[in-house]
Amino acid sequence: MRITKLGEDILRQKCEAVKPEEINDEFRATLNEMFQTMESANGVGLAAPQVGIAKRFFVLQADDEVKRVFINPEITKTSAETSSYEEGCLSLPGFYEEIVRPVKVSVSALDENGKHFVINDADGLLARIIQHENDHLDGILYIDRGDEAYKQEVIESMKRKAERAAKKAAAKEAKQRSIEAKIAAKAARKNK
Repeated sequence: MRITKLGEDILRQKCEAVKPEEINDEFRATLNEMFQTMESANGVGLAAPQVGIAKRFFVLQADDEVKRVFINPEITKTSAETSSYEEGCLSLPGFYEEIVRPVKVSVSALDENGKHFVINDADGLLARIIQHENDHLDGILYIDRGDEAYKQEVIESMKRKAERAAKKAAAKEAKQRSIEAKIAAKAARKNK
């Protein structure tokens, strides 16, 4: 799976709910692929829009090493107490910022089998990941919750990276076309 990057429209969309009939073996295969993608990118959470799917679900694996799936999650309660913690995101590689969030959170969701569950007063890294990934489902990135000047810096930097990557891809494609044209010309001369 390819991880979407800042600048791609899907990261700013409000995602649609997953319908009960959509939770099937194919859906579970997608979840497994998301876990593999997250792990290979050294992430702790991955939301559907980050892999190009505009649906309300995410996967995570916090410091307790338990793999968790949240389908149509709803944060039902947050603590008044907050804490600051450095966050990053697989869709904004290489950028980190201290973000203030509630220390505890309660969430209601469906699991990978469509079974309803509730986690009350999740705290620590688990609470933070739930909030971060749930934000993705509403088109919110962690930089939206931090310093505005830093946000603009990240947006500009990501834009420049995307432009460089596009130029590099175009140059590679042009070189490939040139090679193919030379091969075709050589073959044409040989066949005369």
